[in-house]
Amino acid sequence: MIEAAIILVAIGGAAALGLGIASIKFSVYVDPKVEKVDELLPGANCGACGYTGCHSLAEAIVAGEAIPSACIPGGETVAKAVGEVVGVSTEIAERNVAIVHCKGTREKSTMKGVYLGVEDCRAATLVLGTPKGCFYGCIGFGTCEHSCPFDAIHVGEGGIAVVDNDKCTGCGKCVASCPKQLISLAPISLDVHVRCNSPEKGKAVKSVCEVGCIGCSKCAKTCPVDAIEMKDGLSVIDITKCISCGRCAEVCPTSNIDDAAAPRHYLEVNEADCIGCTKCAKVCPVGAVTGEKKKPHLINKDKCVSCMKCYEACPKDAIVKVGERGGENG
Repeated sequence: MIEAAIILVAIGGAAALGLGIASIKFSVYVDPKVEKVDELLPGANCGACGYTGCHSLAEAIVAGEAIPSACIPGGETVAKAVGEVVGVSTEIAERNVAIVHCKGTREKSTMKGVYLGVEDCRAATLVLGTPKGCFYGCIGFGTCEHSCPFDAIHVGEGGIAVVDNDKCTGCGKCVASCPKQLISLAPISLDVHVRCNSPEKGKAVKSVCEVGCIGCSKCAKTCPVDAIEMKDGLSVIDITKCISCGRCAEVCPTSNIDDAAAPRHYLEVNEADCIGCTKCAKVCPVGAVTGEKKKPHLINKDKCVSCMKCYEACPKDAIVKVGERGGENG
C-alpha cells in the first residue's frame, strides 16, 4: 500500500515537472502593452478595423502594423489613450457615418407585391427581388438594423432605414449587410446627400417613386465646384470635392437631395469687427471674399454659395447672416 502511494506520488511529481518544463519551453511571450491596449478598446469586435476582433487589433497596434486610431467605434478618446500606451502620436481622422440612399417611404413609393416570408431584406431579395415598385429601393425589413452593433440604424415608420448620427461609428456593418447596396459612408460634416440608388430613367423612376432621382442633371449643372456627376442617369456626389453649399438640393425638382444645413443664409462682413486677417478669403472655395490684409473684407453676394466656410473661419465673428437664401430677405 505504501509502495503504491510512493509510486503514485513519484508519477505525479514527474508529470508536474514535465508540465512545468513544457510550459516554460513552449510559452509565448505576451507584450503587456497588448493587454493594456485591449482593455482600452471597446470590445465590440465589430471588425470595422479590418481585424478579426479587438485583441487582434491590439496585437497589430503594438506591433506597429496598425495605427492607434484604427478602432473606428473608439473614436478620438480611445485613439489618444492607445497612442499614449504605444508611444505614438495620433492623428484623428474625421468620423464617417452611414448614409441611406433612399427616401421612398410607403407614402412616396409604390408596391408590386406582398411578401409573407422571413422579414429579412436578403430573403426578400431572393424571392421577389423586392416587394417595392422600385427594384433599387430600401426594402425595410431591417437587415441593416440587425447587423449594427451600436444600435445606430433603425427602420422608420415609412419603411426606410434611418441612421442615428450620434450613435453611428462608421463601422460599415450596415453597408455590407444591405442586399441593395444603397448604404454608403461619408464624413459626418458633409451636409448634402443624394437619397436615391436607382439608375433608371426619369419616367421609370417617377412611375414608382415621387422622390427619386430622375436624372435631370440640374444639380450637376448648378454645383459651383463640379462635385456632382451623372452616372447611369443617377446623381453622384464626389465627397472629396463637395463643399456642402446646398445649391444642388435647392434645384432638385423631386426633393431627392437632402441638405442637413438648410435653410441657408446670405452672408456679409461687419466692417467694424473685421480685422483683415484674410482667413475668410483663404477658405472660400469660390472666390467670393475679397479684401486687403488688415482692411475690412467684402463678400460678393452673386458669387457666395453659402457654404459657411468663411463664417466658421472668422476669429472675430465679423461675418454675419443677413437673410435666408430664397426667403423674404433673399
